[in-house]
Amino acid sequence: MKQVVQNYKSGELALLDVPAPGCKAGGVLVRSAFSLISTGTELMKVSEAGMSMVGKARSRPDQVAKVMQSVAANGVPATYRKVMGKLDSYTPLGYSLCGVVEQVGAGIDDVKVGDLVACAGNEHALHAEVNWVPKNLYTPVPEGLAPRHAAFGTVGSIAMQGVRQGEPQLGEVALVIGLGLIGQLVVQLLTAAGVRVVGADPDPERCALAERSGADACGDPASDAVKSAVAELTDGHGVDQVYLAAGGGSNQPVELAAELCRDRGRVVDIGKCRLDLPWNAYYEKELDVRFSRSYGPGRYDPSYELEGRDYPIGYVRWTERRNLACFLDLVARGRVDVEPLISHIAEFDDAVETYQSLKDGELKAVAVLFRYPGQPAEAAEPRPAEVAVPAVRRSASVPARTPATGSPVRCAFIGAGNYASSMLLPHLSGRDGVVLSTVVTTTALSAANAQRKFGFAEATTDLDAVLGDKSVDAVFVVTRHSSHAELTEQALRAGKTVFVEKPLALSEEELASVLATVEETGNDRLQVGFNRRFAPLLQEAKQQFGTRTGPASLRYLVNAGRLDHGSWYLRQSTEGSRFAGEGGHFIDTASWLLGAEPESVYATATPGGEDLQVQLRYPDGSTATISYVTTGSSNFPKETLDLIADGKVLRLDDFVRASVHGRKKWVSSRLPKARDKGQNAELAAFVRAVRTGGPMPVPLESLAATTAATLAVRAGLAGGAPVTLTRSPR
Repeated sequence: MKQVVQNYKSGELALLDVPAPGCKAGGVLVRSAFSLISTGTELMKVSEAGMSMVGKARSRPDQVAKVMQSVAANGVPATYRKVMGKLDSYTPLGYSLCGVVEQVGAGIDDVKVGDLVACAGNEHALHAEVNWVPKNLYTPVPEGLAPRHAAFGTVGSIAMQGVRQGEPQLGEVALVIGLGLIGQLVVQLLTAAGVRVVGADPDPERCALAERSGADACGDPASDAVKSAVAELTDGHGVDQVYLAAGGGSNQPVELAAELCRDRGRVVDIGKCRLDLPWNAYYEKELDVRFSRSYGPGRYDPSYELEGRDYPIGYVRWTERRNLACFLDLVARGRVDVEPLISHIAEFDDAVETYQSLKDGELKAVAVLFRYPGQPAEAAEPRPAEVAVPAVRRSASVPARTPATGSPVRCAFIGAGNYASSMLLPHLSGRDGVVLSTVVTTTALSAANAQRKFGFAEATTDLDAVLGDKSVDAVFVVTRHSSHAELTEQALRAGKTVFVEKPLALSEEELASVLATVEETGNDRLQVGFNRRFAPLLQEAKQQFGTRTGPASLRYLVNAGRLDHGSWYLRQSTEGSRFAGEGGHFIDTASWLLGAEPESVYATATPGGEDLQVQLRYPDGSTATISYVTTGSSNFPKETLDLIADGKVLRLDDFVRASVHGRKKWVSSRLPKARDKGQNAELAAFVRAVRTGGPMPVPLESLAATTAATLAVRAGLAGGAPVTLTRSPR
């Protein structure tokens, strides 16, 4: 693989071919997509390497002190050899990148191969094609966030930690001195926190950029513009906080901070600037001087960074990794916009030339990214993406397990959470011809509660005991999303008929694996909990609409609303996005109404990905648009649907009323407040299929197509282009 290195003695920069790192326990191998050049820290290091030995010594007095200590302990000759050996070695560059997990080490369970992650660390997030990154120095990238934006994670965390040290409060006024990359991010973070910001930088372009990003006023620190702005915004009292994000040898930033800060204000040093504090000025105002250490708590602690030992959240709220995840979340939700900061994107093969251009001043930039091989050029048209719809193959002939004539259907539940307890079990408990045999949960108490409420014959935490019970006819998988595919495969291999709540799978690999299990075992007795097609009101409306002859347009508005804080649905890194979990409902309903499976998916989202627009195209030219929104009013109905074709319109109002407008008008009677979304009818059809051995309620081919279309939404958001659903030949 290739890696950017520098010889600190000669100043030589090179793109070397070096061995790829191995994947060790406690971390992951990441193939870089984009890495960010820190135009402050890295260029300072590059510039120092080009200095004479005297210049190097002057720029690093801390290292000179270490050399003198070594001379005292080991003598001049030994120290000279040691120093020259260290200087005359290649050292890496880089510490902020985004890439794809290529291999997962032992002990890692929060990401998998193929996941997009942001990485940090000047030993682990290097300008290299492949890096090994320990657990606490990476975090999954939120769905929909572009890789080039996620590459800002580390520098964003540095800016965020600085802002946290300043403890900003709503309505305060802050001064940011130095509007380079870190300073620009500090401006945006403060603005997002409700703080009014004044910026100071001698570069007018950087001042203008900060003002476009939300700063109230910016100007040259040597002019009166900054002082006037501070006086106006603070009624002459001075700013509440000053953030030193400047570099260089001038003491002007420290002096300006003292002049413009209010009595007992806070001064936070984020950058590496000269800090000769004017004693009288700082004493008279009793200024609180604070230092911000890099990305946050955990930095420089080997047990945290290398051994993966996290700090309890109750004691350390914001660690390195939590800062990294928080910053990415802000960017994903549009609260911070890094796109305007990108001055240049260079191909990784041109790394040496790019550094040289930055050093010589030919390339003036706030942020520069390296794009690695395999990443599409930003100026190019979006490349069409594809998601495979695996063919359903049944290579073996295994008779469907059916109860003996006259015997009840014996059902086991894996999981008994809120959905199972409120939407499924009430329709099965006490149903004629059904016996609730066993409930399996991860904790003994939840199993006991489900047994008591719904009359299960047994309660256990032993999954294998249930799958090995030959008396069990059907297994319901009602666990968290990340376990659905694996548990479905286990139940199919055990010869059970399976009902799995949506989603069937969270990735193309999981979907392919489930269908491979069907082919291997010959057991295709599978149903996914897409219940809306079974809703009596929608069934009747479809019948009243009649046979369709021409292409149709379907609009489905899902006013999903916001989730409660702490909901496990928000754990996208492990449980997938909210749409990945729920979207199959609406795609299945659209496909059932249109009588076909989609052939392409196009998805767009508002900044932050809160509201989605998903357009499905069908073979006959029909289209379905699903608007999945979380920002609407809770007083508006949750689901409304319109189907238009052949001069007719079908309207569904939140499963309370339906109508068909054509030559004749049909309007259903209004249902009571308890909306029937089809769970009872779906379960009745499932139990009937188990008892008789007849066809499953929904063909497996349709379940696979709906799952693939749901997965294609993520690919569409990432690629910004329609995603073709390709079907493998049988």
